[in-house]
Amino acid sequence: MSARLSIGLVARRTGATVPTVRYYEDIGLLPPAARTEAGQRSYDEATIRRLVFIRRCRDFGFSIEQVRELVGLVDEPDRPCAEVRDIAAAHLAQVRQKLEELKALEASLSTFVCSCDTACSGGPAVDCTILEDLALPADKAQVSRAASCCG
Repeated sequence: MSARLSIGLVARRTGATVPTVRYYEDIGLLPPAARTEAGQRSYDEATIRRLVFIRRCRDFGFSIEQVRELVGLVDEPDRPCAEVRDIAAAHLAQVRQKLEELKALEASLSTFVCSCDTACSGGPAVDCTILEDLALPADKAQVSRAASCCG
């Protein structure tokens, strides 16, 4: 018979919070816990492994729905590995898209800071080129269309 673990112990051993453990159980990522006579949740070592898996998936940025699909693949080990790869590849494409968006954001912010350094830094905030540019619709903004002065 396997040892029964409290929700607090499961949370500590996995780095999760107690509300997170409850949430994953409520949405079906973790199977319903056994209950003690007092009605408290009681878990086994398999829950620890499952929760570590879920947390690692979340650490890699997989959505709850993607985690649900991956958990389903763990539960049905005869399904093809290509299904796992396809989920990971789709997530990788999303991450790469976000990286491109972050690079564009970085370039715009760098231009903001450089514009302020060269045009108005040290003056009153009301004259700041960053504030002026942020008040314009994106298609009318001056700073974001300017060539980067900061290289």
